Amino acid sequence: MSAIFPKQRSSIFSRVGSFIRESLSSEHRDYTTGNLKRAVLLLAIPMVLETALESVFALVDIFFVGRLGKESVATVTLTESLLTIVYSVAMGLGMAATAMVARRIGEKKPDAAAHAAMQALLLSIGITVLMSLTGSLLASQILRVMGGSPATVSIGTPFTRIQFGGSIVIVLLFLINGIFRGAGYAAMAMWSLTLANTCNIILCPILIHYYGLPGAAMATTIGRGVGVIFQLYHLFKGSAKLPKVRWNIHPDWSVVRELSKVALTGTAQLVINSASWIVLVRLIAQFHEAAISGYQVAIRLILFFLLPAWGMSNAAATLVGQNLGAGLPDRAVRSVRIAAIYNGVFMAAVTLIFLFAAGPLVAFLNKDPNIQSLAVLALRIISLGYIFYGVGMVLTSAFNGAGDTRTPTIINLFCFWGFQIPLAWLLANVLHFGPGGVFAAIPVTESTLTVVSFVVFRRGKWKKVKI
Repeated sequence: MSAIFPKQRSSIFSRVGSFIRESLSSEHRDYTTGNLKRAVLLLAIPMVLETALESVFALVDIFFVGRLGKESVATVTLTESLLTIVYSVAMGLGMAATAMVARRIGEKKPDAAAHAAMQALLLSIGITVLMSLTGSLLASQILRVMGGSPATVSIGTPFTRIQFGGSIVIVLLFLINGIFRGAGYAAMAMWSLTLANTCNIILCPILIHYYGLPGAAMATTIGRGVGVIFQLYHLFKGSAKLPKVRWNIHPDWSVVRELSKVALTGTAQLVINSASWIVLVRLIAQFHEAAISGYQVAIRLILFFLLPAWGMSNAAATLVGQNLGAGLPDRAVRSVRIAAIYNGVFMAAVTLIFLFAAGPLVAFLNKDPNIQSLAVLALRIISLGYIFYGVGMVLTSAFNGAGDTRTPTIINLFCFWGFQIPLAWLLANVLHFGPGGVFAAIPVTESTLTVVSFVVFRRGKWKKVKI
């Protein structure tokens, strides 16, 4: 009997390993047929890794720049804070590209998908040129407005100028990955970021050694640029599902208008979310430094554990877009249901981890007892809404994957600005719960957002959106 179990375990590990290798390959798959549970996981695995890899850029910069002094660290922090605008635009364009390409792929119109990809490239280049010029010319003013000291402005202006000047590679990296996800090639998106990060990790210490702080910006921009070259090679080479994208500088205004409409509301959706978190930070900052430090420690842990949930929700977006294009709205609904269940189960496990192991996790990142107590409190309170949050992420991605970015934007505006911020202020300042009141407003809001999203999702208007 004992000899049987090792064989069974070996067989299970072998099947799991084979499944992971399949998910990371770039082979052709039709996600409008076959087992939906399998489809969700095949898409989710590389998307989880892709999300994790994108977060590595900032971590690498902070790690190496931390040795240059506090002004250099402040420059990176302030620049990254304002680059969230560029990231929001990039992700909004990526949403639009994913939705349109997935819809054309589902309609079995690969040439139209390739055409949409080219139009998305033209749109993104036009928008990014304006952002790059503005950021490069106003680099010193940007640091000054963000609160940088004279020393930070003096030291950091070249870094900020390079980062904003290289906005084109940030936008293209997000956009083309959105195209690949829409076509069902999630693994391609992951490999492009793997290559970009590898280049950044190698170049960062070398260029910092020779050029100081600007070297970090050079490394990041070059790394992303290499990733974009890899993407463009495969985009213009073509594949089984997405034919070769043909370079064409003449815009198709009907396609550009549709992409712009989806991208505009998608970007607004992200800006609404980001801005609301900034306001929460400001509410917490009114108490004491330990509160804001504890919150930042908690957020780092929260973001780390949310990476798989983001990957799962991105998988739902691709499946919704492709199955709507194939005229299979019921299959699109089932894909959302499966992804929501998987995400809910995962987030339930994370909730248990934060409720019972928050102390050791926080202690790993920070040794200050005051900061630890606030971070543990934040983790335990915020995690109470995690199951709702996981389901809500899938529902939001389902709307976006259908091309209906307007609906989650309106819901987010109502829930975050009309409900969460007033509630956080009321609990913290009027009812005198302090930082805990701000923390409590987060799970209450996320739960409300999920319920509202579910009700709207059930009405099914997203199924009729044309893109």
